[in-house]
Amino acid sequence: MGFEWLKPAVIFGSLLYAVIGVVVFWVCFLIIDKITPYDLWGEIVEKQNMALGMVVAAMSLGICIIVAAAIH
Repeated sequence: MGFEWLKPAVIFGSLLYAVIGVVVFWVCFLIIDKITPYDLWGEIVEKQNMALGMVVAAMSLGICIIVAAAIH
């Protein structure tokens, strides 16, 4: 058993893919926030809309799964 996962190229590649995944997720989330007819942040935080919070959480997990599968 070796330490191939400790090589700088492997660590750099993992960090690069992690940053790309976070950026793609953030862009997708911003696009979805813009196409919804109301302010997601205002509805969830200010009006305490729990149902919308659960929908946004499920949508976020879905986007994360898609991005992770595309990177993998």
